[in-house]
Amino acid sequence: MTNGLRFRDIASMPDGMRQAAQRAAARIEATPAPAEKGDVRRKYRNQPTTVDGIRFDSKREARHYQKLKLEQQCGLVRYFLRQAPLHLPGGTRLVIDFLVVMADGSIRYQDAKGRETEAFKIKRREIQHHYPITVECV
Repeated sequence: MTNGLRFRDIASMPDGMRQAAQRAAARIEATPAPAEKGDVRRKYRNQPTTVDGIRFDSKREARHYQKLKLEQQCGLVRYFLRQAPLHLPGGTRLVIDFLVVMADGSIRYQDAKGRETEAFKIKRREIQHHYPITVECV
């Protein structure tokens, strides 16, 4: 019964195979090690934050969540939903950070953004074209 290997070690391989194996080993050694969990560098420099056991993508979003909770306790906000998807024709969707129902019954669509990306601008324009709503950046 064989173990599927034809050669016991690299030294017993023909020259061409040995050189290929050595090049492959060198490529593996040159590959950088994956970053540690805390070393992740984010594209937009956001810092994931946890508040009340809920993970938020950024500190800005977490602060806005805390602000909405205070407004709810004061009676300005009836309730709010997190990560509400808005669907567009063609299978595209925009997931807004907060859908807020105010005390007077009006609805506000809020997205916590440090900067508006081109993709977000396009999706917001499509949403506002197809639906009678306004997406606010907070």
